[in-house]
Amino acid sequence: MTRPPLPRWLLAAALVSVALAAVPLLGMAVRIPWTAVPELLTSEAARQATLLSLRTCAISTLLCVLLGTPLAVVLSRSHGPLAGVARTVTALPMVLPPVVAGLALLTTLGRTGVVGRHLSVLGIEIGFTTAAVVIAQTFVAMPFLVISLEGALRSVDARLERTAASLGAGPTRVLATVTLPLVLPALLAGASMSFARALGEFGATLTFAGSLQGTTRTLPLEIYLSRESDADAALALALLLIVVAALLMATSAFVARRVSVHRD
Repeated sequence: MTRPPLPRWLLAAALVSVALAAVPLLGMAVRIPWTAVPELLTSEAARQATLLSLRTCAISTLLCVLLGTPLAVVLSRSHGPLAGVARTVTALPMVLPPVVAGLALLTTLGRTGVVGRHLSVLGIEIGFTTAAVVIAQTFVAMPFLVISLEGALRSVDARLERTAASLGAGPTRVLATVTLPLVLPALLAGASMSFARALGEFGATLTFAGSLQGTTRTLPLEIYLSRESDADAALALALLLIVVAALLMATSAFVARRVSVHRD
């Protein structure tokens, strides 16, 4: 059964929304020195920033999945004031200014921070290290996975879980063989959004981890530093970041569709 046509104003608004996202990207594409892109991306600074970003983003996304999935499961089954507070705290990094997120991490885990000063006594330094980059990325990216996954978990048919439990499956087995497979597309989407958010992280990383080449200088930091001294290099690195994020999102959507089709 076909649906009624959409109002024309809605289509116009949708086109404006697409243009709002597409026009700046097209404007940047016009300025990119395409013939020089391979040379610009193979410079030592670009290579180090790219490898560092990919490595730290992979680790932070893994942490988002390992830590965010249990949190999403618990929140999807929780109600009441405490659950509301937990949801607010979990989602807060999404709306915090990045520099505030970095300042919160620095004053907590930095050398003179609330926790960091005790770690320093043990010889453990976190601030301005690669570990600080991973922590900053995880801090700002995990809410994307939790919120995406919690919504999907709430839509899972509880009868399927009860059936599996009635057949003798324990809670862990029900979770692993029934619940999580049902929300796998949402988990993949949340993980890809977390990776993309970590890949673009700038303010929290700069504040908490600094900008040390080969150690904490990720792609966004390298772009920021290059934009005045070498605008062509900044544009080439921006192109690389956009391509990686777009490929990741497209691959995630493709895999999620294949999983849904296979399940149906």
